[in-house]
Amino acid sequence: MRMPGNWKASRILLSLILFFVAGLALATGQTSPPAQAAAPAPTKNVQPSSAPAAGAHSSEASEYVGAETCKTCHEEIYNNWEKTPHWKTTLNTKAGPSHQGCEGCHGPGAEHVAGGGDVSKIFNPAKHSAKEVDAKCLTCHAGAHPNFDRSPHAKANVSCISCHSVHQSKEEEKLLKAPQPALCFQCHSDTKPAFNMPFHHKVIEGLITCSDCHDVHGTFGANNLKSTADQNLICTKCHTETRGPFVYEHVAVKAEGCLGCHTPHGSQNARLLNMPAINPLCNQCHSGVAANTVHGMSAGSSENITCTNCHTYIHGSNMNAAFLR
Repeated sequence: MRMPGNWKASRILLSLILFFVAGLALATGQTSPPAQAAAPAPTKNVQPSSAPAAGAHSSEASEYVGAETCKTCHEEIYNNWEKTPHWKTTLNTKAGPSHQGCEGCHGPGAEHVAGGGDVSKIFNPAKHSAKEVDAKCLTCHAGAHPNFDRSPHAKANVSCISCHSVHQSKEEEKLLKAPQPALCFQCHSDTKPAFNMPFHHKVIEGLITCSDCHDVHGTFGANNLKSTADQNLICTKCHTETRGPFVYEHVAVKAEGCLGCHTPHGSQNARLLNMPAINPLCNQCHSGVAANTVHGMSAGSSENITCTNCHTYIHGSNMNAAFLR
């Protein structure tokens, strides 16, 4: 029996549709869900206390465990450190884990923790040389103390932790182990007696400190004196009446500076002068013979009349080239 033409055409169309649907399923679909990826193995059983900073490489971040992990064993140290400026700066940095928390100074702690507190796997400043300690501190503080390597302190192997305590300090601002000047006198005992002289700068009394005049981290000047465009500014910032500028300047003041006539720490002479009498001090530059000839004075009279009786404005004058009053 012959089939109707319409039925035969419908059968062919249905076969084509089923073939197309099967091919589409094979090209784009899956008959079963994908296998679940295996979880990564933990890194030495160390769990970082916080996520790494943005941009940090995962390989680097895995070496760091975070300050909270350090606290589990070193709680007392952590609690003291938490009160210092270092705690605030190292936990608020955006530089990544290598500059944060305890590990910012001690280095990555993952191996130290995994080793059950293996001290050979962490940087302990107490077990390293002064140069190694200084290099570690200067990774952050080189900008503030660019001359430290040339300073007498560095050359004598006086490291940063000789004076500073990064975990706990009696002087919060500078993290000093002891207040000035007691800290400085621990080494500079030869200078301490000068501040007990009848005339002295009020350092022991607490009016000024050693670091008001000295930059202990190094300068281009002798004795770590602070460097200024006008070197006398170290003194004239307090002794403003001698600062100037003056129309007529005393050459000795500009050439030798204050130390040409004064002893800075202390003296048995009034005004911290280098000599007990003013005339011999002046005559180091102004010959006594020339002075007596010019002023018509005898040797005896010059002992009773001092140079500053007339030359009052000895540091400089705006009125007279001879510094007369």
